Amino acid sequence: MDKKTSSHEEGTGDNSKPKGKGSLAHEGLGEKSPGSKSNADMIFRADQIDLKDLDVQLEKHLSRVWSRNVENTNSQKPKEVWEIDPSQLEIRYLVAQGTYGTVYRGTYNTQDVAVKLLDWGEDGMSTVAETAALRASFKQEVAVWHKLDHPNVTRFVGATMGTSQFKIPSKNPSEGYTNLPSRACCVLVEFLPGGTLKNFLYKNRKKKLAFKIVIQLALDLSRGLSYLHSKKIVHRDVKAENMLLDYHRTLKIADFGVARVEAQNPKDMTGETGTLGYMAPEVLDGKPYNRKCDVYSFGVCLWEIYCCDLPYTNLSFAEVSSAVVRQNLRPDIPRCCPSSLANIMKKCWDANPEKRPDMDEVVRLLEAIDTSKGGGMIPEDQAGGCFCFAPTRGP
Repeated sequence: MDKKTSSHEEGTGDNSKPKGKGSLAHEGLGEKSPGSKSNADMIFRADQIDLKDLDVQLEKHLSRVWSRNVENTNSQKPKEVWEIDPSQLEIRYLVAQGTYGTVYRGTYNTQDVAVKLLDWGEDGMSTVAETAALRASFKQEVAVWHKLDHPNVTRFVGATMGTSQFKIPSKNPSEGYTNLPSRACCVLVEFLPGGTLKNFLYKNRKKKLAFKIVIQLALDLSRGLSYLHSKKIVHRDVKAENMLLDYHRTLKIADFGVARVEAQNPKDMTGETGTLGYMAPEVLDGKPYNRKCDVYSFGVCLWEIYCCDLPYTNLSFAEVSSAVVRQNLRPDIPRCCPSSLANIMKKCWDANPEKRPDMDEVVRLLEAIDTSKGGGMIPEDQAGGCFCFAPTRGP
């Protein structure tokens, strides 16, 4: 026996023994080094194979392959009208992290933008099929968003279905930048410097808002929702946190993270989508719903704008959910609230969706309110800690 043969036998003497738990990483997903046995020659003991580990690793491998294929496909296909040029985007710093993505402030073609990054599959739990379905839905919705044009809806700038060219600022500035996975999606909208409506109301929680400002904000919101509904879009998460203000205190509807084109059949729109406290009874109860769920949420927002306060602060989530559906719980309307405004709140949060007005009717009702005689909430220092126990004001 020559040296070459002897060396080969020594190098393969232990290869018939299973090593570890039979992971795909260990076997290199079929890759062979010179002189090693082929996969067909390998012998495994069934009791030492971790099937769950194999599944996880196979899924990760398929996800990597799929991401590369997406990037290659994106580079070959013609661009959509709403697709951005990644080289023109500079992501500057983190603004907020939420349920549906991470928001950064950036610059695109010299204009200030809010950059929302959505990385489905980041947790490693989503399957390739689930991620593909989410991306397909995202693409359909972006095709609708880029056509929207209304002064009370945040202006859409562009989007991309996936690229690794972006440099994302790390949470720790000393770590520099990180790259975005190619499977991630990105949405750009105009950046509004006035912050959220929620923060604005919180800043005014003690002195309250002049009645004229209350109606102006309410009209901005109602006109924006009326426009969305005319385009068959249901926002599904109407709340003060998702409304932004510009330099002139003009309100604009933002965060279309869960918005969707209204289904022809209400039974196709189910599930607890939204934020507790703003969610309509039919949504909380898991029943089919339509755009009237936004009308209900608007009613709660209208109460918030008037009171500069949060509803149901003394109740738990479970108590709110149960009481709204079964006991017709609604926020307490202060007695100082003009009846013209109180009536709109009550109509909007009616338990029966069919009895709630459409948003264009709400706009007309708000436009008819006379703000020249005042009617806003009494500031806390003037109310002596009392929550407006005077007789109901106004027509």
